[in-house]
Amino acid sequence: MKVLNLGPDPSLAYHPELQSKEGKAKSDFRNYEGGDLFERVFNTYKLMHKHQTLDFVKKKHMAWSGCTHSRMTVMETIECLDQLVDESDPDVDFPNSFHAFQTAEGIRREHPDKDWFQLVGLIHDIGKIMALWGEPQWAVVGDTYPVGCQFQNSIVFRDSTFVDNPDEKNTTLNTECGIYERHCGLDKVLMSWGHDEYLYQVMKFNKCPIPEEGLYMIRFHSFYPWHTHANYMHLCNDKDLNMLPWVKEFNKFDLYTKSCDLPDVEQLKPYYQSLIDKYCPGVLQW
Repeated sequence: MKVLNLGPDPSLAYHPELQSKEGKAKSDFRNYEGGDLFERVFNTYKLMHKHQTLDFVKKKHMAWSGCTHSRMTVMETIECLDQLVDESDPDVDFPNSFHAFQTAEGIRREHPDKDWFQLVGLIHDIGKIMALWGEPQWAVVGDTYPVGCQFQNSIVFRDSTFVDNPDEKNTTLNTECGIYERHCGLDKVLMSWGHDEYLYQVMKFNKCPIPEEGLYMIRFHSFYPWHTHANYMHLCNDKDLNMLPWVKEFNKFDLYTKSCDLPDVEQLKPYYQSLIDKYCPGVLQW
């Protein structure tokens, strides 16, 4: 099987609140202070912040939201994550598919009555399959943020990576609200393109009956400026604020369940296949 090296996944690289369940010191977790790894992570964000413009995001919606790229089951897509190994990750050296099951099992332990929540833990990263279909990693992984308005300071590397983004120089877009109305709601806001938005679009296109709380987790789990730093609240409506605690609850499992104690995936598959059959049955369009 071909292994695709996505390089570092920036969505987990620069969050000081990151701490393992085993009590690993914050200063020791995912150290990207120097060496080649730092340059690669920095360059990933530099490319993302240069190219992720309002026009770019609109083009990606046109290219991907129609779900014309493939027909696959959810379990087949999860198995594709076996090919996505972050070889530069200093903490783990195993495929993303294990992280999917680790996240789901963490949720299952604390929320045994919410099978939809467990399913979201399983599938939340499978939008990264775009990287197997030609998208560069800066358009797949990493923190997300709104385009079409002023970039907030809580965005990773905000002070050094947007200099070549033409939207930064557009006076219409470079205001607090930009093209949006205050409290318009996040559903009307275009986010930087990545695996979050893509999987959300796939779930909606295929009419998967995942509760709205779960769809918010899928769509905004990488939106750190919002759910961790409380930025962009001026764009939120009441629904967004009501959903925010659910996104925060999901985030702790996404971050804190990574471990070298790998789950027995084959043993777990029948249970999670039953959840897939309930919420995302059969062959989906991607």
